[in-house]
Amino acid sequence: MQANKGFFVQFFKLAGPFWNSENKFQIRMDTVYLVLLTVMQIVMAVVVTEWNADLFDAIEQHSMSGIVNQFGVLILIFVGSITITTMHLIVKRRLLIGWRLWLTEKVVSKWMYKGRHYQITFMGKNNHDNPDGRIAEDIRIATEEAIAMGHSLFYSLLLLGSFAEILWTLSGTIELNLGLFTVSITGYLVWIAVFYSIAASILGWIMGKSLTEATDDRQTEEANYRYCLIKAQEHSQAIALIHGESYEQNRFLQSFQAIIDTYAEQTAAWKQIQIFSSGYSVVSMALPILVAAPRYIVGALSLGNLMQSVQAFQHMVNALSWPANNMAQIANWRTSVERVLGLVKALDELEHDISCLNSHQICVGKGAKSVLKFNNVSIASIEGETLSLTINTEINAGEHVLISGKFSTGAKLFQAIRGLWPWGNGHIDIPEGERLFFMSPRPYLPTGSLISAICYPKATSSFKRSDIEKLLKRVDLKELIQHLDKEDSWEKLLSREQQQRLGIVRVLLYKPKWIFSQEALDSLSPEGEADMLELLVKEFPDVAILSMTTQPMSGAFYQRTLKI
Repeated sequence: MQANKGFFVQFFKLAGPFWNSENKFQIRMDTVYLVLLTVMQIVMAVVVTEWNADLFDAIEQHSMSGIVNQFGVLILIFVGSITITTMHLIVKRRLLIGWRLWLTEKVVSKWMYKGRHYQITFMGKNNHDNPDGRIAEDIRIATEEAIAMGHSLFYSLLLLGSFAEILWTLSGTIELNLGLFTVSITGYLVWIAVFYSIAASILGWIMGKSLTEATDDRQTEEANYRYCLIKAQEHSQAIALIHGESYEQNRFLQSFQAIIDTYAEQTAAWKQIQIFSSGYSVVSMALPILVAAPRYIVGALSLGNLMQSVQAFQHMVNALSWPANNMAQIANWRTSVERVLGLVKALDELEHDISCLNSHQICVGKGAKSVLKFNNVSIASIEGETLSLTINTEINAGEHVLISGKFSTGAKLFQAIRGLWPWGNGHIDIPEGERLFFMSPRPYLPTGSLISAICYPKATSSFKRSDIEKLLKRVDLKELIQHLDKEDSWEKLLSREQQQRLGIVRVLLYKPKWIFSQEALDSLSPEGEADMLELLVKEFPDVAILSMTTQPMSGAFYQRTLKI
């Protein structure tokens, strides 16, 4: 019970502030509308049972005028039911998509904050694997199912309150002869409904308790399978060049086998629920009329009252059986909520772990202009193993510095400067108010038009098209000018050299003061790399360039070497 309480507290702590968000007035009004429309749905249900009783009484009395009157009432019920149901659907879906949007923005903002989406990949993956699935699918289920089940629970409570009184009145009092004495029972149909529903709910929970774990396991394996397929698609060229298709097929089948195993677990859980549900539906269909018929037979009820008793009994049982009827939905909802909470918790833990309150972290702060300063900086692995020498140095604007040592460690140093690799010790002061630009081995070129890929992450309107065309000519890519408006997957279409030259175009557009090049020109010839470096210096005479490169001839360009 305590675990359930903690789960619900965590969920409402994460998602509950939606009702106090920026658009809270409209959100609260929609919530009020939803409550009122649900109450009106209950009113319609009560009206229908009363109409049903009047109809069967008219039939029993062979009254044609009574039947005609009930036909007129039916038209009013028909119009009212359609109006209420339609308005309810519109308000519920508006509330639903608003909540999903708000929660998605909240989680995505935490995930995409200052490279957390990258840093979290280095943490254990027990509770935050497949963040794409958690954000796209699990948030949808967490919000949609919460509103759906919240509405159905509220509806069931109103149903219970409305029809318990009707059923109590229609039940009257029966005398139960036990031989030695007689017992009078008032509202016996209510008591039968209560005991039947409690027994069914307990049995249902026992038979379906394994479904939550099975559902969670299957969702995880489905996400892993999708990830394998996506990775193969992203690296399709490399796989084709080395004929890795057989290996990939085996990997897909192994991943899918895990899905089959979890599918079998889920099937076993569903089988138990199906056995229960089938028996429950059959008994629920026959029980109301069997327990109410004796009072009709002895003349204590009219035919209309009998049918009203049956409907009231069914409504009351459905209301009391809400846990049993919704256990599969609850299991699916809880699994998705736990996956969202797991991602958020991992991001919060990451935020704490990499904060400068921890003495075993690299802290990055603002320093003097035109100076990049390292104070007792050393790079470490996530496990705490020291990977670099201790760095105490200053790099001034306009300097060209070659980083020597392991490229993997140099890459972590660049990430530390950007604030993405906090594992280690020391303090880095970056020049305040000056633009830093990091060049990776392959610039990221999002799918879309070529011009938007070049301008990324800014909009194309931020730069003049004529300037982009001139720069393409200067980096020997004039053949791409005619393709600027073409949409394609450029990271697959262009060669590595073309992509790295586009990286230079992007640098020239952004006009940085500091450039950090991580093997960003290594696909070029030594002369080509030298030309690109000279182009950068010509455009920006006071730019500082820190570079890791595999080209030995380019060493003459650099004024000094920083050993790490």
